Amino acid sequence: MSSLNQDIKGKLNRLNVLEKIIAINVVVFLLGFILKPYLMWFKLPSDFSDFIFKPWSIISYAFLHYDFLHLFFNMLWLYFLGRMFLNLFNPKMALNIYFLGAISGGLLFMLGYSLFPDFFGVSSTLLGASAAVRALLIFLCAYMPNQDMRFFTFNLKLWYIGAAIVVIDLIGLFGVNAGGNLAHLGGALLGYAYAKQLLKGQDIGKGFERFMDSIVNMFKPSKKGPLKTVHKKKSKVGGYAKGEFDQFSNQKKIDVILDKISKSGYDSLTAEEKEFLFKAGK
Repeated sequence: MSSLNQDIKGKLNRLNVLEKIIAINVVVFLLGFILKPYLMWFKLPSDFSDFIFKPWSIISYAFLHYDFLHLFFNMLWLYFLGRMFLNLFNPKMALNIYFLGAISGGLLFMLGYSLFPDFFGVSSTLLGASAAVRALLIFLCAYMPNQDMRFFTFNLKLWYIGAAIVVIDLIGLFGVNAGGNLAHLGGALLGYAYAKQLLKGQDIGKGFERFMDSIVNMFKPSKKGPLKTVHKKKSKVGGYAKGEFDQFSNQKKIDVILDKISKSGYDSLTAEEKEFLFKAGK
């Protein structure tokens, strides 16, 4: 059993950060069959007043999926986008864009229902990683729009793909999944803004990265170094060990201290040396 655990742990360690997110999504999907009655606490509500009582849902909703196909296509996109993204950028930036995309999608979803209740209809809930995946996709399309991507037997520039996805989401606002498509657009906006600011030399995700690092560090065990033996310096008089100094004659002791004064001045004497010199002067 221990060898199986080690094998699983070794395989997980070899996954990149986005592949680990895929694994978490799959595990959560499977757990959903057992914990289905409790999933309502992790879906993002469309009403801000409901959201206040479960603020974690702005992240947790992105790990839930309606059905297998919903999960499969989101994770398939994430897998291919992850391979492209991590060849160019570091894993922390990938996580920044992914989670900020989920947050942006969730916020736009709630904002849409609050501002246009007649358009979007009755209150709803949001789940799925689509907004986060959109953020990564549109980031790449905006950062290197003229990069060619192989599509079956011909090449397409990335910005063509990004533009087509955004148009599909805009049309989807008038369909049965209007709230979901609005969230997609929120993720897309985040990805576009992130890429454009990064091209100007500004990483807008750094603040979020520091925030997440501070949370992670709260749960890390404090690393205490090995105990060190502290050796106290033996007191010296006139530059000699106290035991050696004590064996000198009084005249020798006076000469040693006077020699120290001539080299370093009276202020360099220790309290013990000053006391001895004072008593000898009497």
